[in-house]
Amino acid sequence: MEIEEAKKRLLSQVDILFNDNRDVELENISNVLNRIISQDIKAPVSVPNFPKSAMDGYAVNSEDVKNASKTNPVRLKVIDEILAGDFKDISYSKNTAVRVMTGGLIPEGYDGVIMQEKTDLGMDYVEIYDEIKPYMNYCKVGEDIMESEIIISKNTKLNRSHIGLLSSLGIKKVEVYIPIKVGIISSGSELMDINEPLKPGKIYNSISYMLKAQLESMGIEVLTTICEDNMDLLIKKVNEFIDKVDVLITTGGVSVGKKDLLPIVLEKINAKEIFKKANIKPGTPTRGSVYKNKIILSLSGNPYAALANFDYYFWDIYAKLSGDDSMKLESGLAKLGSEYKKMEKTKRLVRAKYENGIVKLFSNNASSVISNMTKCNCYVEIEKEREYSVGDSVKIHFIK
Repeated sequence: MEIEEAKKRLLSQVDILFNDNRDVELENISNVLNRIISQDIKAPVSVPNFPKSAMDGYAVNSEDVKNASKTNPVRLKVIDEILAGDFKDISYSKNTAVRVMTGGLIPEGYDGVIMQEKTDLGMDYVEIYDEIKPYMNYCKVGEDIMESEIIISKNTKLNRSHIGLLSSLGIKKVEVYIPIKVGIISSGSELMDINEPLKPGKIYNSISYMLKAQLESMGIEVLTTICEDNMDLLIKKVNEFIDKVDVLITTGGVSVGKKDLLPIVLEKINAKEIFKKANIKPGTPTRGSVYKNKIILSLSGNPYAALANFDYYFWDIYAKLSGDDSMKLESGLAKLGSEYKKMEKTKRLVRAKYENGIVKLFSNNASSVISNMTKCNCYVEIEKEREYSVGDSVKIHFIK
């Protein structure tokens, strides 16, 4: 199966299983940075909710200062002063002004503000040296936000500006999606945790550390375990994890070797097969399954194969589960900065470095090698049975 079709089938299962029924919680706005809001937020009040001055000056009625100029000043009686935060019930009367500071309420009947630089700064009476049009230097009710206007749309990832907007409206709590939980089962009797002394014939389990670190940095709770190549124990681990997580990732034991037990385990527990053996290297044995209404993504035990296929499949799954479309795999086109003359028998994901529209391929793409991944920022799709020259256009997938 082509990888595009494999991903499409997997994502269709996410739609069927969750169908916008993700769990939500009510959280204080101080705790929702980078969380995904689960409903449209409407403004409970207009902002501003009173007409206010845009600058320091005098609130006037524009009719009273018609044709005012430096050579022909208009003299108005100053009947009061309003500072930002004051509330005074002032009635307009003809040929009067109210001294107002920036942000101060403009009383009814006054339809503009003369900046103080165009006056003599009078206290009891003020001379006005310029005319104004109605609503000049005047912030109308709802100029920023109108009451009942949608200010934040559902499925928006909240940033600091959203939180400032919410607080400006007096909104203390909002409903956000509960972050998903991911389980990682690393299978293989050869695996050891890094907290143990390395024994002959064993290797440290690097895959789960890589995935766990990245997922947790994005606010995703992660459960991990190592499972030896034992059928009953692997079934037990899968059943233990599946009830605690939204997505289960398994690494290793997915191919056709003597100790590759995952395919048998999935069959024994009656997991629904979505795809297997995608047309891609590395990671041909990758599988997608559904068990107890949860997604299981089964990856190779080779670190690079696991990472490349994790990136290709998982982020689109996560985008659907979280409601955060920005988490989808980011892809694009680039020009090759190095040739690739090997005729592949199947499509291949080759690690590479992208910069300024040019992508350079790495020479070592062994599935078990991760040392050069520290310099890699994308994967290049190499089509089967095709040679590539410098300057050819290729599809790339960016690494988050």
